[in-house]
Amino acid sequence: MEKLKQTVIYPEYKQNGARTIDFEGWELPVRFSTINDEHEATRLRAGLFDVSHMGKIKISGPKSLEFLQQMTTNDLSKLTQSKAQYTVMCYENGGTVDDLIIYMVADFEYVLVVNAANTIKDYKWLNQNNKYDFQQVQIEIVTHHYVQLALQGPNAERILQKLTKTNLQELRFFECKHGIDFLGMGTPAMISRTGYTGEDGFEIYIHPQEGRNLWKKLLQLGMEEGIQPIGLGARDTLRLEAGLPLYGQELSKEITPMEANLNFVVKLDKGVDFIGRKTLTEQKMQGPQRKIVGIEMIEKGIPRHGCNVLIDNSIIGYVTSGTHSPTLKKSIGMALLDSQYSSTGMEVKVQIRNRVCNAIVVPLPFYPI
Repeated sequence: MEKLKQTVIYPEYKQNGARTIDFEGWELPVRFSTINDEHEATRLRAGLFDVSHMGKIKISGPKSLEFLQQMTTNDLSKLTQSKAQYTVMCYENGGTVDDLIIYMVADFEYVLVVNAANTIKDYKWLNQNNKYDFQQVQIEIVTHHYVQLALQGPNAERILQKLTKTNLQELRFFECKHGIDFLGMGTPAMISRTGYTGEDGFEIYIHPQEGRNLWKKLLQLGMEEGIQPIGLGARDTLRLEAGLPLYGQELSKEITPMEANLNFVVKLDKGVDFIGRKTLTEQKMQGPQRKIVGIEMIEKGIPRHGCNVLIDNSIIGYVTSGTHSPTLKKSIGMALLDSQYSSTGMEVKVQIRNRVCNAIVVPLPFYPI
């Protein structure tokens, strides 16, 4: 059996009492206390996540912009070194290769932050479609060049501000800053006002040699603000309440960004015939035949991935993600439904094991972000 990979932070969160699991070949914390407690801490105070397992792929060279414009749906020509860009890579049929965030770290140099499970697949996909020579475009996996921490919650700014003289109030949503000096640390960091929880917060990218020190400092300096380390369990319930997609559930090679309500990152008019554009154009004009929606259970029962959704005993789709919402105290889920049944207020049934339970289609997100 292949040994599980560990992030630089691993020794620290083991000391913090983490219960770890195998997540796509990484030994990562599923929880430190309880999922509900960690969820509440992030919603009301602050949560610290180690997300260093997220894949990082560097694209550089004089043709890197042209190459990435062909590979992604958003308009990368709008990106500057002070911003982050959420985007999608698609197959020719419009299905999703991955969703990702792109940073411009220097002229003709970009870092793609991708889903951990997709890192090798994405790397191969990029290489397979790279028509430029090595002098024009270079592609390199740089996951281990960074420790990536996410500090999320209403107290996140106050905590992080204790570590830097940079005015964090000036940093807006999806903006980033490079070369941030943290007190007592030898190497500068990059921070972005991004996250995966529906709360205000930051993602911090720093050299691995400073990673454990930063983790400890944030937990120490955030004690007054009620900071807690957070595992994968609460990360999932937080993103689900916020209606944020997870690759392999709301996005996949069979599910297009149009079906997943990601129209806002599909720039059909950017002047580039990117991969998947033809299918996505047709879906925009005709409307997708399926759509990701929110569902709320009326009867007792938690919808789980793969549960069928029915109307009049006919299957109209399936649940992509589901949980009992710690914030709303209700069972909620996201589902991929035939578009004709995707209207808010539509009454449906969810097959949960051997029971058929009443539910209703509701707007996304469940939790205001």
